[in-house]
Amino acid sequence: MGTREPFPVFPARVGEPGARVPGHLPGPRGPAAIASSHLCTTRSHARPRLPREAAISTDKSASWAHCEDFRTADEVLLRATDRAAQLGCGAVSPGTGALLQVVAAALRASAVVEIGTGAGVSGLWLLRGMSPDGVLTTIDAEAEHQRAAKEAFREAGIRPTRARTITGRALEVLPRLTDGGYDLVLADGDPLELAEHVEQGLRLLRPGGVLAVAHALAGDRTPDPARRDPVTTALREVTRALREDDRVVPSLVPSGDGLLLAARR
Repeated sequence: MGTREPFPVFPARVGEPGARVPGHLPGPRGPAAIASSHLCTTRSHARPRLPREAAISTDKSASWAHCEDFRTADEVLLRATDRAAQLGCGAVSPGTGALLQVVAAALRASAVVEIGTGAGVSGLWLLRGMSPDGVLTTIDAEAEHQRAAKEAFREAGIRPTRARTITGRALEVLPRLTDGGYDLVLADGDPLELAEHVEQGLRLLRPGGVLAVAHALAGDRTPDPARRDPVTTALREVTRALREDDRVVPSLVPSGDGLLLAARR
């Protein structure tokens, strides 16, 4: 990526001696010309673009915490999150969950695949954003995880027909699912198999569908080039590959532990 050039600095304000409007040649300096120059400056250049380092505060913790607290988890989600902690399978944050719900709602998703059921936390957020008759297909190798997810779905009043749980390794289950038959795919399984999960997910998506990769920042390790453990390296490589993949329009969102989104062209 190229380095963004800083906005040029001009010697004086418009209307003062030596002032020059960006992109304009010297000309008459009468009152009408000065007013016209000032109008051009205020409309086009009142908010100059700053270098990235100046535009992004060094400490975003307060803003991030505010965004995470914008949507709060209800009792069903809190109990599911507790079960996830007990099982050691982790869960998405409320900020990430809310974003997944928004994406599912925007897509009016009726068919969603979740790789990595966990205790059902992300599944609850997805189901709440999907169309009322939408079906979530959720895959996990651990039957205990899926039992916990079913309990969460039951507590939330979700009809059993809306959640299809499949116990098994994702790489054995995903090839059996229909090409282009899904609106949204959430990859939240084994990070060391993430590249294969992503490739399968892209195959499953319809044009305009969205691939979401949870925990894309890996506990803030992904942006640190000094961190080269296998999980961080795998996430970094997937992030880079999707950024350069012509099949998708990607974005990396710093919500919770990071959510990588990629819309299928």
